[in-house]
Amino acid sequence: MSDLEIWLLAIGLAMDCLTVAIASGILLKKTEWKPMLAIACSFGFFQGLMPLIGWTGAHHFSYLIESIDHWIAFGILCFLGVRMILESFKEEECKQELNPTNYKVILALSVATSIDALAIGVTFAFLDMNSLSAITSPVLIIGFVSFLLSLCGLFFGICCGNRWNLRVELWGGVILIVIGSKILLEHLY
Repeated sequence: MSDLEIWLLAIGLAMDCLTVAIASGILLKKTEWKPMLAIACSFGFFQGLMPLIGWTGAHHFSYLIESIDHWIAFGILCFLGVRMILESFKEEECKQELNPTNYKVILALSVATSIDALAIGVTFAFLDMNSLSAITSPVLIIGFVSFLLSLCGLFFGICCGNRWNLRVELWGGVILIVIGSKILLEHLY
């Protein structure tokens, strides 16, 4: 994967974080640095940790499925992309029940928004990322982008509230599908 693809992948993965951060910002209603930094750091940490966990698990058996690894990467990325696109069209649940300042809620949201990143880590094992040094940069980029977009989302949610209905998950899903298709085409041709 090129650096540009990793940055685009990181942006696609961070769309869940951005969406949840916007909703959390709407609920916060005012700038409160402690919970805002807790949310952004937690999202960034888990988004960076999960690909490392997925890569570690898949790295040990990737040689067994090397001939179909590009199909697996394509399938996972497209599945996640389609799921994100479908999620973008669902109605928002009752946001008032969520307390974004509660650390248990922050932890649960961090894990929930980073499950996609775990699957991406599995695909990294199939894309010639055979060493810890090869996976370090993508993991750090994913964590950084998630932190940054989460912080931006919190500010956006606080400042703009429910004025606009942005479909950030839709665009994140499209990015994942495009990257998955590119990986498949590179291996087939």
